[in-house]
Amino acid sequence: MSIKKKILLFADWYEPGYKAGGPIRSCVNFVGYMSEDFQIHVFTSDRDLNSRAAYDSVPTDQWLKKESGEYIFYCSPQHLSRNTIREIIHTLQPDYIYLNSMFSKFFTIYPLLIGLKDPKNVQIILSPRGMLRKSALQFKSFKKKIYLQLFRQFGLHKKIFFQAADETEQKDILQYFGSGTRVQLIPNFPSKSSKAILPLEKSPGNLFVVYVGRIHPIKNLDYLLQVLGKSASNIRLTIVGSIEDPAFWKQCEQLIANLPRTISVSYMGEMPNDQLPEVLKKNHIFSLPTKGENFGHAIFEALSFGKPVLISDQTPWRNLELAKVGWDLPLEKPEEFAHAIAEASAWSQDEYNVWSKNAFDFARKSIDVQHLQQQYRQLFA
Repeated sequence: MSIKKKILLFADWYEPGYKAGGPIRSCVNFVGYMSEDFQIHVFTSDRDLNSRAAYDSVPTDQWLKKESGEYIFYCSPQHLSRNTIREIIHTLQPDYIYLNSMFSKFFTIYPLLIGLKDPKNVQIILSPRGMLRKSALQFKSFKKKIYLQLFRQFGLHKKIFFQAADETEQKDILQYFGSGTRVQLIPNFPSKSSKAILPLEKSPGNLFVVYVGRIHPIKNLDYLLQVLGKSASNIRLTIVGSIEDPAFWKQCEQLIANLPRTISVSYMGEMPNDQLPEVLKKNHIFSLPTKGENFGHAIFEALSFGKPVLISDQTPWRNLELAKVGWDLPLEKPEEFAHAIAEASAWSQDEYNVWSKNAFDFARKSIDVQHLQQQYRQLFA
């Protein structure tokens, strides 16, 4: 039996965390699908995004072996330091360091700099997780631009490999670091698909819509509220997500207060991933007019439960209307979003059932997991 190569994965947040959304799912799914091929160690924080308290009943500052064979180290704030990271790398002596952020001090910068000085010549792979998108760089833009300039100035991009999750991210990497940058385009692993469609009664003139995403300008909840405000249908919107930007949420609350009486809105707060199926079950379509996603785990999960999606054209999920599984529309044309809402509202039960089954089938066929596994084996080879 051959000895598995060792991957040390750094991530700001990991299960049981869920507030950071997609990046957590990307890492968890990677570990779930690749733990049979590699010995994977995950170094992460001991609490969720913006949480002051550590996870309940999760031991900290020690390696925990999980059922599927991976090891996780939930680091407390008291021990989260450059010295701790150096000790982890030198003790484990990984074959690969897998970074899952572009700008994180403790989970990208320190392990990158320490790894480059490691005498074992460890290979470093960095996945920006959408953080090089124009829509993401507009927040704290000055600091990020300085950081990227220093990254290039010190030639760090020439000493590592990049993983792009989609073509847009590949272009972003090459734009910021040059055409000679070593980058491989490998999509994220999806969550395991649902095994059955979640049925729901549908009548013309009524529509239940669910939004799942962080409450942050980049996710564009205010755009969705403005579109819904122009609808003449009876619509119920359910919002699920952590309030990452309180000022932005106040703007959304004002929009909600001014909606017509035919539009009802309920905010369910933040929610662990395993509770989302119950919410999806009660809604006809999923909507996320995001300004940018390099995968969109919530989009895939909605499709996998047979929910048509109304999203922007800033994700890898394209040509949805042609397949009758949803709409991917340009944000500069809100009238097209409004038209999609009107079309979905007018569906009869039979029409909804067709779109729902199409969405379910589309999710099952859209990603070849075995091919993805082979691509990741080649990346870590």
